[in-house]
Amino acid sequence: MLSRLAPARRRLVAVLLVLAAAIVVGGSVAALRQTGSGGALEHGSAPGPVLIVPGYGGSRASVEPLAATLREAGRDVTVVTLPDRAQGDLVAQADAVGVAVDAALARTGTATVDLVGYSAGGVVARLWVTEGGGSNRVRRLVTLGSPHHGTEAASLGALVSGACPEACQQLATDSPLLARLDREPVPPGLVLLSLWSTRDEVVPAGSAVVDGAPSPSLQSICPSSTARHGDLPGDPLVQSLVGEALGVAPLPDWGTADCARLAPTAG
Repeated sequence: MLSRLAPARRRLVAVLLVLAAAIVVGGSVAALRQTGSGGALEHGSAPGPVLIVPGYGGSRASVEPLAATLREAGRDVTVVTLPDRAQGDLVAQADAVGVAVDAALARTGTATVDLVGYSAGGVVARLWVTEGGGSNRVRRLVTLGSPHHGTEAASLGALVSGACPEACQQLATDSPLLARLDREPVPPGLVLLSLWSTRDEVVPAGSAVVDGAPSPSLQSICPSSTARHGDLPGDPLVQSLVGEALGVAPLPDWGTADCARLAPTAG
């Protein structure tokens, strides 16, 4: 076709084709940069309010040190109140997270929230995001010492009649709910980070690892960390990691070189 055109017109057509190809390639590269990994676009770039989901028993005081640190950094933070003292059905708890998210979005006028779930609260938050219709309303989800694959403590409790409420039973290692949740992929566009400690006496290391999501231990960043399960929300290293994870930049690939910066007193 081009050979039939006059030389000047052939040059013009060639230039136009090159420009068109550059536009297509440039658009593809921009999209890839936005996703960070070639997947779906992350929900929004400006962080909205932060909702913290407490663990089994629903203690708001347990997560208040983290909430206070995030507020000092300028974030709008709400600690979610869970029904039945966070000992009832995890699905009902996830529904309560959805109600709290809707209220936060309506109050702030933002499009998405960031979620932080401590211990069983991380499972509840993940459950709402993957099965409760929350994937389009959450930008980033961070879980702290969460038993995504269950815990032996709950499994043992389930053997004692009356000693293990419904949430406890659902957090056992052979829980059908956790098995179902484990088959759910991380929703496209959602940044999910699971933080845990090798010193955790409640949640075994492997239980906190989420397939398809960064799941570093605190000790992989600061080998001297002695944080146990109950220490996590108030631990300076955890607070620094959560603060960075809820920013606008892609998740860093943290390593031991970051320890002094993130936790200057870790030694």
